[in-house]
Amino acid sequence: MSDFESWVTNWMGKKNWKPQKFQSDTWKAVLSGYSGLVNAPTGSGKTLSLLPPILWPNKDCSLKTNVFCIWITPLRSLSQQIRISMEEFIDENNLNLTVGIRNGDTPQKIRNLQRKKFPHILITTPESLQLLISSKDWVKKFSSLQAVVVDEWHELIGSKRGVQTELCIAALQNLNSKISIWGISATIGNLKEAMSVLLGDLNKNEKRVLIQSNFKKKITVQSIAPKEIKQMPWRGHLGTNLIRYLTPVINKSQSTLIFTNTRSQCELWYQKILAEIPELAGNMAMHHGSISKEIRIWVEDSLRNNQLKVVVCTSSLDLGVDFHPVESIIQIGGPKGVARFIQRAGRSGHQPNKESKIYFLPTHAIELIECSALNKAVQQEYVEQRKPYILCFDVLIQFLISLAVSEGFYPNNVLNYIKKTHAFSLITLQEWEWVLKNITIGSNSLKAYNEYKKVDILESGLFKVNSRLIAMRHRLQIGTIVSDEQLQIKLINGKRIGVIEEWFISKLKKGEVFLFGGQFYKIFQIKNMEVLVKKSKSKKGKVVSWMGGRMSFSSYMSELLRNELYELNNPQLNKDISPLNYLAKIQLQISTIPKENEFLIESFETKEGFHTIFYPFEGRFVHEALSHLIAYRISLLKPVTFSLAYNDYGFELLSDEFLNIENILDNNLWNESYLFEDLNQSINTSEMARRKFRDIAVISGLIFTGMPNKRKKNKDLQSGSQLLFDVFRDYEPENLLFKQSFSETFEYQLEEGRLRKALIRIQKQKLIWKKISKPSPFSFPIITDRLRESLSSEQFDDRISKMLNNYS
Repeated sequence: MSDFESWVTNWMGKKNWKPQKFQSDTWKAVLSGYSGLVNAPTGSGKTLSLLPPILWPNKDCSLKTNVFCIWITPLRSLSQQIRISMEEFIDENNLNLTVGIRNGDTPQKIRNLQRKKFPHILITTPESLQLLISSKDWVKKFSSLQAVVVDEWHELIGSKRGVQTELCIAALQNLNSKISIWGISATIGNLKEAMSVLLGDLNKNEKRVLIQSNFKKKITVQSIAPKEIKQMPWRGHLGTNLIRYLTPVINKSQSTLIFTNTRSQCELWYQKILAEIPELAGNMAMHHGSISKEIRIWVEDSLRNNQLKVVVCTSSLDLGVDFHPVESIIQIGGPKGVARFIQRAGRSGHQPNKESKIYFLPTHAIELIECSALNKAVQQEYVEQRKPYILCFDVLIQFLISLAVSEGFYPNNVLNYIKKTHAFSLITLQEWEWVLKNITIGSNSLKAYNEYKKVDILESGLFKVNSRLIAMRHRLQIGTIVSDEQLQIKLINGKRIGVIEEWFISKLKKGEVFLFGGQFYKIFQIKNMEVLVKKSKSKKGKVVSWMGGRMSFSSYMSELLRNELYELNNPQLNKDISPLNYLAKIQLQISTIPKENEFLIESFETKEGFHTIFYPFEGRFVHEALSHLIAYRISLLKPVTFSLAYNDYGFELLSDEFLNIENILDNNLWNESYLFEDLNQSINTSEMARRKFRDIAVISGLIFTGMPNKRKKNKDLQSGSQLLFDVFRDYEPENLLFKQSFSETFEYQLEEGRLRKALIRIQKQKLIWKKISKPSPFSFPIITDRLRESLSSEQFDDRISKMLNNYS
């Protein structure tokens, strides 16, 4: 250990760095054969806590040595940064070691070289790692493996990609139980559980340790808002109007990252900022997941080399990307979660002892309350927990077929190690036998069809895929991220620009103009899976949008927001929310601001009908389920039809008759009893499960998405999965994939557990019903969101103007 410490500290000393305690503790743990989880703030040197001790035993190895470390990352952009950091350390220490990347961006030439010889350190993603495990000689290639590191583990744990990672690690440890497993995480609340999920129970006697930094990252939050807000709030009413307030921040900073929550927002803000500050032309760029690989890499390199002043981006630059020149971070709109906000703040001052500063720009006035809430959360250093997925049979089926495609597997051996993962620790023998039957002869209702018989059982008992077609198809769709079908955008000269979702482009015709990557393009032709375009001089066009654009509050964020709203009753308003004085005053004049023990309901009439607004402040997803639930329960008391609308703050029931709240509140409206049954009646849960089943069917390989140059259309995938869903519903309701579609709908889409807690909380509060003459500031964002979705932009602006005249 002393030789190692001298080696590392000498190198760090040349950079005027000193080892931090958590780094020294991790070095000792790794060299002593421990596995574990390292938790430290963004920019504090987590990579250097694990890289040196992993390299130390191999620093004198030859180029012929096989891969000894796999470094798993959730994002491709993170892979590039890690490679650069590793190569810098290796070069400066004169080590004869190689580093390589294997992910969806890796060129075919590099892949071919890696088939012959892997680098000593392989940086990859969960999908690419499973793809490697599906290759014929994966056992031989990984025979010298000593360590697996999972970077930004908090980003994987609450998803099926986390389950995929668990299974891959289990397979690798089955080859060599002495492989050390380490996770790296910056922002997660349930650290002990996160470590337990990562390490599983693969070796009951293994040494494991959780190492936390005592380093406290200083984060400063500053809101960008006018001194006074004298306008009713709705989505976007501030937003781009505040661009002039960004100019001083951008001008004084050497470089600035501007984070948006969606790719559509990213496109729009890039255009608006460039129009406001035209001198940024050539010195500003955009970065999101649908932009082509070449452009993304160019943006990352340009940031790293201090060649760009501003980058407008999405979560594609959230994680671990170490751009030293970045001075300022700007968050556009509420980030919906504390962890995401802290992660983004950490992009500035991305070094130990450096202060991180983040500016919060609200897209509407009430988001200023979120800013104040986030500021308090940052000071309290509390972040959300991540709920791990369990018993994802679609992921397990995909994994087993990967093993069968490569060298085959013996069921007892695989069951032994997958039961030691957190995800499948509760799998029963009956469920396991069903899964094996599913991949070999198909499920009970499909066993007559040969296309579902994917795995053969050899005389030796080995489960093996012998069909080259099945193997090829399986490798083509390995992964757990299922999105709407992507179409390539190409210029007429053949240059690739990026990808766009089928649902958006299907609404456009030849000759129409849309905004993508900061440039307006005119559609020339849509053929097969490509959109041929020409650059357009037009300054108007539809902003490209994606289906994944809607996010909801985390439960902790909802709690913070409620506490801040209660504070609006305090005449001594916090400085961060002082611009809300006008809106708070109007809210009190028209209605009221609920206190901690109160639940607010508002009723008013417009030409659209009778509006009843409820304010749980629990986030969009909970309000979606709650609005259907309450509407259903009211309809049991009296015949009435509602139109529903919801946002993160509350939900609206719009009807053609007045709803007398006093007559219905004594009928157990908020009772959590029979929640499951009432949700089934109030929401078409079968239809929601049907849509969820599409993803499950793709992941498990029940439906094939098509060849790379001839992908099946989204509607074809949907119809194919719906047919299977109906077959299972009618003839095989015990099918595990069918049942999984419902469990995922209730647990993750309707958030049944969180919904139940909300109902219990509301039952304990005093219900305040306010009959008001016009929309209140709290209700304005909800009803304008509904109008935005049903009207064109011109009609919407006209309607908003008329509504605002009522307040002048």
